[in-house]
Amino acid sequence: MISKPPSRSALLSTSAASIIVFLAVWELICRAGWIDPIFLPPPSAVFAKAMGMAGEGTLIGNVLASGRRVMIGFLAATAVAIPLGIILGTSTYARAAFDPILSFLRPLPSMSWIPLSLLWFGITETQKYSIVFMGTFAPALVYVIEATRNVDPLLIRAAQNLGANRWQVMKEVILPGSLPQILSGMKVILGLAWTCVISAELVAAREGLGFLIMNGKEFFQTEVVVLGMLLISITVLVTDFVFRVLENRVLRWQR
Repeated sequence: MISKPPSRSALLSTSAASIIVFLAVWELICRAGWIDPIFLPPPSAVFAKAMGMAGEGTLIGNVLASGRRVMIGFLAATAVAIPLGIILGTSTYARAAFDPILSFLRPLPSMSWIPLSLLWFGITETQKYSIVFMGTFAPALVYVIEATRNVDPLLIRAAQNLGANRWQVMKEVILPGSLPQILSGMKVILGLAWTCVISAELVAAREGLGFLIMNGKEFFQTEVVVLGMLLISITVLVTDFVFRVLENRVLRWQR
């Protein structure tokens, strides 16, 4: 007998219960004195710190600063990577010409760009945007190239046999065919963008979640460090949810 799949509400209740149990165990361990608060503060202390910073107006400011840097750098990288990746994925000669450059850029972590970006732009917002752009452009380009190359060649030949020119094939066959894989890759790249911006803010920033974590570390405020980490996770979950909603609307035809 095939069992009935659990309802959405039951799954949500299970997830909520697991979070509550996790926080309760964390709180009990800290209050029992098994862990020194200087190493790991209890959730109640982190929550109290969050309420205090929210009342001061600094909490939302740091979240918005990091979110703005991520989205601008990420959108700039995808705006260049998607059309370039489609061209490279459909042209053997273009891919052969660009592959050495991509092979050089792809292994470089975002941290390696920080010294050059500071020399080029100084401690400015442009410098933060550039770190996110440089850290996400090459991986995004690889995703787009592979998604384009994975389009069924039979569909391309069918369109060509029906008289479609190169632009029509790219617009009507390759782009729709590769879009699901491209969007899936962009969700991964969006998470990578947060890693890049935190790296930039840990080194040279006056606001942002990376700055919040580093500032808490300098003053031995562990609850601030944990709060910054939690805010990063929550913000990524929110942006991922928004991205998923947009993906469902864009790919409505696929269903």
